[in-house]
Amino acid sequence: MTTSAIGATVPQAVVTRRRPLRSAVRRPGFWLPAGVLTVVVLVALFPGFFAGLFGHGDPRVCDLGKSGAPAAAGHPFGFDLQGCDVYANVLYGTRSSIAVAVLTTVLAGAVAVVVGTVAGMVGGWVDAVLARLTDVFLGFPFLLGAVVVLNSVGERSVLTVSLVLALFGWPTMARLVRSSVRSVRNAEFVLAARTMGLSTWRITTRYVLPASISPLLVLATITVGGVIVSESSLTYLGIGLESPAISWGLQLSAATSQFLRAPHMLVAPAVFLAVTVLSVIALGDTLRAALDPRRR
Repeated sequence: MTTSAIGATVPQAVVTRRRPLRSAVRRPGFWLPAGVLTVVVLVALFPGFFAGLFGHGDPRVCDLGKSGAPAAAGHPFGFDLQGCDVYANVLYGTRSSIAVAVLTTVLAGAVAVVVGTVAGMVGGWVDAVLARLTDVFLGFPFLLGAVVVLNSVGERSVLTVSLVLALFGWPTMARLVRSSVRSVRNAEFVLAARTMGLSTWRITTRYVLPASISPLLVLATITVGGVIVSESSLTYLGIGLESPAISWGLQLSAATSQFLRAPHMLVAPAVFLAVTVLSVIALGDTLRAALDPRRR
C-alpha cells in the first residue's frame, strides 16, 4: 500500500500499473507478434508505398490477357481472375480488414466501458436493467446476428460492417468490465477516496477504471483477431464488404472457384490473414500472462 498526493491510500498495483506492461515487453513472445503487427499497420496506413515496391502497385490496373497468370517480374503473387496484381490487392486489402477490426473493437469497447462501469458502480436496479439488456444481445449468436442485420442494410461499407459487428460484440466486454469494476469498487483505496468526499466521477476515472481495465485490454486485443476473421467470413459469404472495396474476404471469395487452376489467388490473401490473426492472438496471450495478477 502507498499514499497518494491527495492523501488517499491506494494499492501499489494502481500506482505501478505500468509495470505489468513493462513485464510484457520483456517477454520473448511479445516482440515477434508486435513486430509483425507493426508491419501490418504500416501496410494498412501506406499501402501504395509498399505496393509500389514491386511493379506499378495499383490494384485496379488489370489486364484480362493475364487472367490467373502466375508470378512474374514485378508481380510476386501473380494475377487474379481479372488480370489484376494479387500483391497490390492483398496489400490494399489490409487497410479494409484492419480498419473494420480496429473500429469494431473501439466501438464495442467504448460501449462496454460505459455500460459495465455504470452497472458495476451503481448497482441495484440499474445493474439489473443493464444486465438484462446485455443478456438480450448475448442471446443472438455473433455471426448469425450480423448476417441478419447486414442482409437488411443497403450499402455495406467499412463503417456499416463495423457498426453491425460492434452491435453484437460489446456484451461480452461489458460483462467483463462490470465484473472487474465490482471487484474493485469496495477496495480500501476506493473507500478511502469516498471518505475524503471525492466525487463519484473522480473516484471512477482515477481509481476504479485504472485498476480494472487490464482484463478489457487483453480481451480487446484478442477481439481484433476475431473481428478480422468474422469480417473475412462474412465477406466470403457475400454478406460483408462489397466491391469496389478491397479486402481479404473479397479476394478469398473470388479465388475459391479458381483454386485448382490458380492456387496463388487464394494462398496469398489466406497467408496474410492467418499470419495477422495469429500475431494478434499471440500478442493477446502475452498481455494476458503479464497482466494476470495471479501470475505476478
